Amino acid sequence: MGVGRSKSAVFLFFLFTSTLAFVVPSLLAKKKDTNKDEGIIPISQGEQRRALHALNRLTFGPRPGDVQQVAEMGVDRWIDLQLHPEKMNDDALDGHLQTFRTLRMSSKELAENFPDGQELNQVLNGKKSMPSDPALRMVYQVQIERHQEKKDRKERETADKNASGAMSGKAPANGSTMTPNSTAGNTNAAQDNAAANPNSDSKAAPDAENTMAASDPSSTAPAPPLTAAEKEEARLREEQLYADLEVQQLPNLPPEQRYKKIVSMKLPQQLTLADTLRGGKGQEFLEGMTPKQKETLLAMNNPQGVVTGEMAQAKLLRAIYSERQFEEVMTDFWFNHFNVFVDKGLDRIMLTSYERDVIRPHVFGKFEDLLVATAKSPAMLFYLDNWLSVGPDSPQALGLPAHPNGPYRRRYPPRQNPNKRHSGLNENYGRELMELHTLSVNGGYSQQDVTEAAKVFTGWTIDKPADGGGFKFDPRMHEPGPKVVLGHRLKPKGEGEGLELLHRLATSPQTAHFISLKLAERFVADDPSPALVDHMAKTFLKKKGDIREVLRTMFHSPEFWDDGTYRDKVKTPLEFVASAVRATGAEVDDALPLTRQLNNMGMPLYGAQPPTGYSMKAETWVSSSALLNRMNFALALTSGKVKGVKLDVARLTGSDTAPLDSNGTLAKLEANLLDGTVSKQTHDSITAQIDAANGGQQKPDNKSGKRKPDDLSRSAEVNTIAGLLLGSPEFQKR
Repeated sequence: MGVGRSKSAVFLFFLFTSTLAFVVPSLLAKKKDTNKDEGIIPISQGEQRRALHALNRLTFGPRPGDVQQVAEMGVDRWIDLQLHPEKMNDDALDGHLQTFRTLRMSSKELAENFPDGQELNQVLNGKKSMPSDPALRMVYQVQIERHQEKKDRKERETADKNASGAMSGKAPANGSTMTPNSTAGNTNAAQDNAAANPNSDSKAAPDAENTMAASDPSSTAPAPPLTAAEKEEARLREEQLYADLEVQQLPNLPPEQRYKKIVSMKLPQQLTLADTLRGGKGQEFLEGMTPKQKETLLAMNNPQGVVTGEMAQAKLLRAIYSERQFEEVMTDFWFNHFNVFVDKGLDRIMLTSYERDVIRPHVFGKFEDLLVATAKSPAMLFYLDNWLSVGPDSPQALGLPAHPNGPYRRRYPPRQNPNKRHSGLNENYGRELMELHTLSVNGGYSQQDVTEAAKVFTGWTIDKPADGGGFKFDPRMHEPGPKVVLGHRLKPKGEGEGLELLHRLATSPQTAHFISLKLAERFVADDPSPALVDHMAKTFLKKKGDIREVLRTMFHSPEFWDDGTYRDKVKTPLEFVASAVRATGAEVDDALPLTRQLNNMGMPLYGAQPPTGYSMKAETWVSSSALLNRMNFALALTSGKVKGVKLDVARLTGSDTAPLDSNGTLAKLEANLLDGTVSKQTHDSITAQIDAANGGQQKPDNKSGKRKPDDLSRSAEVNTIAGLLLGSPEFQKR
């Protein structure tokens, strides 16, 4: 067994190093016209090749049989169907998502059921009452107790530092001092003196003897009574022992009884149970429970982690299983364009609604509608801090009361202290709106335009954000007077100023060009043809920002179907993981381990911190370390070592029904995973490595001249070859 594992490790290391040696340069190299050299049919002359190209660009990768199905339907007809997802049945996906209750909750419901620190503090401080529902109350109690434990721990650490400082003659951290006559000081001094001089006549000596006598089992002296602290410590030990025993008995109960028992337990037992479920443990313990029961128990440790975890799993499952593939690709595209970082505080409970209610309904609609929806979204307002932005001359900044009849309109009196300004103006959204959402960094705006745009959007805020509230316009925060943005004078009209500016930006030629460029970069090439971008921009302006029409223009362009674009876009980690699962036909029972794989590859879902989102260009994702992570994942996937994912590689090769020789197995894998479009370099590299690992036991193929493994079952497992093909340059591109 040990020798076999050693040979396997050497073989895999050899495969890694030799494969990566040509993968990185191949991915970064400029596209060459290889049609003449390899006899590849041009895209325009082969419906099957067109089908594969369309599937690679409009989906998260083809599944077994997809290419043939799309070719038979007709590529143009299939694209048109993908542009109208409402015509497609997606019941299979719904089955995978039905256990995630948070996907259907409002932000308010998420805030109540999965509390953050602010919500817990309000309950702890008596500003809010404890939930009446026993299960939800359990979540709150466990979280509050954990919060109190942290607080107590910090206080103990501070006390220990103070005590240490007192022993060394330093002043305690709290500023108190020890007087020479203090009891603590005399006691410590006596003990120190007795320890230093055993023969001393100090009064501490008899006390020490009495103490020793009391601790001697043979002594007849009565034991001193326990202090209050010692009694409490003994009680806690007994309570913890009882809690441990209670928790150990839970797995023997049926799921429903087990859950009811947990909810009825005392707090110490619930805390002990929560500890056993930390870090993704205890999945077997949760087996058989309802989605709500599972979420409740997991929320005892990390309430908002349940929300973000289900959101990430759902995104990956949609990418893998949805029949409405292009809708999922476009949802990912627009979310990335209007990026919001999940770990920006309250955005943990706002992002579910942001993607579901703001992004997804508008992916094929009018760009202006999408722009307005994102501008008013609590998630965007919170992420870019616009909800806190206050106009320098607004009633709130000047400390003036609200106008009794609505927006404050009268002329303001002069400030009492003209040297003191309370602007509170935040320019984040005004800048990102023009730089990233509409005009682009080269869109012709100035810093003055950014400042004026920021004033326009003062008062665009959130109603009770901690409670999951929605958009609200607050006239007291709004900057009065006219504003001039990009040479256009906006008359004072409160919220209407923002809507007017959004309309001007959405219909700007610079915006039309920028959005067309980003779409072409995502779907055509990292450096798309200027002629194509101009053509798309004209459609954008003519059709008033109709996204579906702009996409249709792109798909009917010769540039999209140019042979140079074929497999010329490097996949992002999300695209790679989803396409690998789809290509192999693997079944995902638990998507959480797959989301962790994306973390390892540098693309945590919803985890792009800057407003720019994740890059779609090759240089961001191509490096030896990044591709090694991908290769490790590919081999783990095909070897059945990714938790929560089941894969039958034998079924993928067809060897479960009819055994194949080594050459047939390799050819079958190349056909199923890469539609047979494997370069000679990739094929020769794999066969040569197997040959080397097998001691040179390969024979030449007289027909093709290629080297082939003599006995694949002896030289390397089928799953290893499948993993190497998933890690090849051909599969890394779409």
